[in-house]
Amino acid sequence: MLNEALQYAQENQERFLTEMKEVLTIPSISTDPDHKPDMEHAAQWMAAQLRSIGMENVQVLPTEGHPVVYGEWLHAAPKAQTVMIYGHYDVQPPDPVELWSTPPFEPAVRGDDLFARGSADMKGQLLAALKAVESVMKTGSFPVNLKWLIEGEEEIGSEHLDDFIKDHKELLGCDFCLNMDAGVMGADQPSITTGLRGLAYYELKVYGPKKDLHSGLFGGIVHNPAQALAELIAGMHDKKGRITLPGFYDSVRKLSKKERKDFARLPVDKKMYLEQTTAPALWGEPNFTPQERLGARPTLEVNGLLSGFTGPGSKTVLPAWAMAKISCRLVPDQTPKETTRQLKKYLKAHASKDITWELTYLHGAGAALVSTDSPALKAMTKAFQSTWGKEPYLLREGGSIGVVVQLQKRLGVDSLLTGFGLPDCDAHSPNEKLHLPTWSKGIDTLISFFYNLAGE
Repeated sequence: MLNEALQYAQENQERFLTEMKEVLTIPSISTDPDHKPDMEHAAQWMAAQLRSIGMENVQVLPTEGHPVVYGEWLHAAPKAQTVMIYGHYDVQPPDPVELWSTPPFEPAVRGDDLFARGSADMKGQLLAALKAVESVMKTGSFPVNLKWLIEGEEEIGSEHLDDFIKDHKELLGCDFCLNMDAGVMGADQPSITTGLRGLAYYELKVYGPKKDLHSGLFGGIVHNPAQALAELIAGMHDKKGRITLPGFYDSVRKLSKKERKDFARLPVDKKMYLEQTTAPALWGEPNFTPQERLGARPTLEVNGLLSGFTGPGSKTVLPAWAMAKISCRLVPDQTPKETTRQLKKYLKAHASKDITWELTYLHGAGAALVSTDSPALKAMTKAFQSTWGKEPYLLREGGSIGVVVQLQKRLGVDSLLTGFGLPDCDAHSPNEKLHLPTWSKGIDTLISFFYNLAGE
């Protein structure tokens, strides 16, 4: 039945695209309370899609925030695997809107690309899974059991998803999760993500005098909080780019020879990173390649700085306080809790006595690794080979996806991470786009994957 399903997908490409455009018109911006009705609209749209392709027990389930969409199909042969397909229907705000070539919620096809907010991250990815499942369902019996977990808070940290999973363990029980919130390395470079870094995010405030002071009258006798903060931040790395927090690397796993071989196989080089970043030179630990530093080494980054007078013109003040937003990307087996202790220990040891400081932990997530020997990964590898004509690259991403760790923790299941967005899709930026030929190949890949998983 594989060929019939692939033919169905080919014959219905135009309708698939029309339906994707329809959901992309819904401004389901999870961070903005004014768009709560749009969030409900998007959830109901997803539920209607699940019903239309033959899913059962479809529900829009409430959380303390935005709802979760659930559906299932559990009629596969005895001992067939149960796959949970994860996705999210919320999107980032479109700002700055004036930089969009066409309105962000009016999908527009230009050349081979579909431009709209959410096209790549991740309504388009979710539609690829929906349409792959539809193609199999409409041409035969589905070879494995299915469950769907579609949330509306991924873009705001999946704040209520962990409690939802904990409260619905039996409903969500499965063998593994197919997570489409990733991408491929290029239009001719299929890839599967086998690891994600975790995250620990902080706000650090440094205080000096109780109010801003005249820098002429008091400069030189009061330690400027902006300077004190800069001194603390500067000391968090050594000259080789290593992080100096006490014990920071104690839990970091060494890369195996096989892992380093997988990193070396990736079709990337320094020139590519320089072109992507437009930086004058690369920076970081000299004993690791750029791709190893991105996927398997922890980081500490300053995400923002604020202090004193920043308006036009001049105002000679010695500021009362200074603030920095700091994030750490974590690798197995680091944890946000451990990193918080290390950061506080560093601050206690290095902050001078003429200032005070306050560290606030904002949010975080653990790192995740997926076995490269799992049946699911082997089935997806075979699907990429048959559709793309080449073996996919295995890579570890530098970013974080909270649900992967939550499913490991609450259900004891791993996630298979893939997707069909390209590196230049501009997710979260103006003019976000989805490359339609790659998206179509993605649907075919998923159809083959489901049959491979069942051994057919």
